[in-house]
Amino acid sequence: MNSSELYAKTAPVKLFFIIAIPGAISMIASSLWGLFDGIFVGNILGETAFAALNLAFPLVLINFSLADLIGVGSAVNISILLGKEEHDNANNYFTCSALMIFIIGCVTGLFLFISAPFLMQLMGAENELETMAVQYARVYAIASPFTTMIFAVDNFLRICGKIKSSMTLNIVMSVLILGLEYLSLSVLKMGIGGSAAAVSVGMFICTIIALYPFARGKLMLKFCKPQFNVRMIRQIVAGGSPNFLNNIAGRLTSIIMNVVLLKMGGSVAVSVYGVLAYAGDTLQQLLYGTCDGMQPAIGYNWGAGNTSRIKGLIKCCVTACAVISIMGTALMLLIPETIVSLFMQESEKEVLKMAAYALRIYGLTFLTRWFGFSVQSFLTALEVPLPATILSVSNALIVPVALLPVLWALKLDGVWLNTPITSLLVSALAFVFFMRLRRTLFAK
Repeated sequence: MNSSELYAKTAPVKLFFIIAIPGAISMIASSLWGLFDGIFVGNILGETAFAALNLAFPLVLINFSLADLIGVGSAVNISILLGKEEHDNANNYFTCSALMIFIIGCVTGLFLFISAPFLMQLMGAENELETMAVQYARVYAIASPFTTMIFAVDNFLRICGKIKSSMTLNIVMSVLILGLEYLSLSVLKMGIGGSAAAVSVGMFICTIIALYPFARGKLMLKFCKPQFNVRMIRQIVAGGSPNFLNNIAGRLTSIIMNVVLLKMGGSVAVSVYGVLAYAGDTLQQLLYGTCDGMQPAIGYNWGAGNTSRIKGLIKCCVTACAVISIMGTALMLLIPETIVSLFMQESEKEVLKMAAYALRIYGLTFLTRWFGFSVQSFLTALEVPLPATILSVSNALIVPVALLPVLWALKLDGVWLNTPITSLLVSALAFVFFMRLRRTLFAK
């Protein structure tokens, strides 16, 4: 079945199981590199290295977010163009996007390499903590031009209907990185820089594998002579802005939180916050994979004017996000010690106890996060970027930063409560946008 037939004719519930479940598996597999990073560094190199990783990691993800901006933004527009049967235009968007990602990878990689020492000092890192954090960030910076494409090519494969290929690629990447992490840290004793190198090599190999069928011209999207124009760039940026700003704002918030935590509880508090971030990001990737897997289908049907199918796809997506979030919350409430022990050495008993307590509070986030996130996702797919951007930036930056002084008197408890309260407030805002969408967009 080609992608046009798949997206236009398959029943919504059946289509959901065909593309969203593999999409969720694919996304969780693609995010495991960060999880492996944390587990290996925390258990082999110790608490200081784990704290250094968590200081540098937001900067690394900001670098990757620029590629994701182009990948998601172009995917939204390419899906709609294919729904309108404008194949040549879709190929131009695809080709220009690939070139833009490589160029941006070069520029941002250079900036991160040069500015890493200053940025770590700005966050309050000193001595060994600063040295490790700089080393970790600089390895990713050097590899940036050759690794950032992996965050876009997944979208391109799914647009072409290669759902299983996308999932397989991400699973292969995770397994490859797992092996390279073990080799670099346990066998070669390369330190924290070896962890970053292992991830970068794994991403580069999988990028080459993913681009090969496009280079051969065997898929629906094909490379062509690029024709850049202002309108195309503006549409790509607009389409990818909600997701990009969510990533950037989230990393800026992580940096602010790390600065606050260093003052309140030192590197121990930073390590605990890192555990929360890893646990939350893993569950978030399941939500993202479910919604992002549906994006090509929603965009295609929007371009083709099939609003009744879009409603069915949205219902499936919202229901799945709710189920995933409730199950994730249950795990964080019931077995926090088990989750925390993945990232910390068992000898650090006081830190383990603090992290388990914090994780129980943090787990309440996903009782409401599923709704705000799913609304944000399908607003993006329907080319309604402004409310989607408001939701993403509110959740990732505006509300949590505004809550810091409000919850300051609670000290560390205030930091752990910040995210659940943020999620509740943003979900209420998402409900307003959701009702407005029902009254206006679909009424037309």
